[in-house]
Amino acid sequence: MVSKVVEEWVNQACYDFETAKAMQEAQRHLYVLFCCQQAVEKMLKALIAKRINESPPRTHNLIQLSKKACLDLTESQEGLLRDLAGFYIATRYPEEIEKLVRKTEAVDTATILAAAEDVLKWLKSML
Repeated sequence: MVSKVVEEWVNQACYDFETAKAMQEAQRHLYVLFCCQQAVEKMLKALIAKRINESPPRTHNLIQLSKKACLDLTESQEGLLRDLAGFYIATRYPEEIEKLVRKTEAVDTATILAAAEDVLKWLKSML
């Protein structure tokens, strides 16, 4: 039985991932990456809530969350989490957004979207 809290985290993660796919269609690359980061973060928090039966930490650090969930990440999974961490948007000030938009120009968002989907499925399978 999945608790209501876990279910809410999963629903939010799925919503964010669906938004990431919509942003890919719209070629809004920064938001593809941000929504992927959010989806993975929320699925990690669902897993933490399930495994340790307490509220997940209020952090956006995906590596820290994966450790709290006691995950044994592959090298590619850890690399994805580190890459996504760089696209978390803590503030919405124009100069910060512009820096991130420039950073996305060298990123293959379709590949990251696919990798994030794989990680999300893997995390969800543990619930």
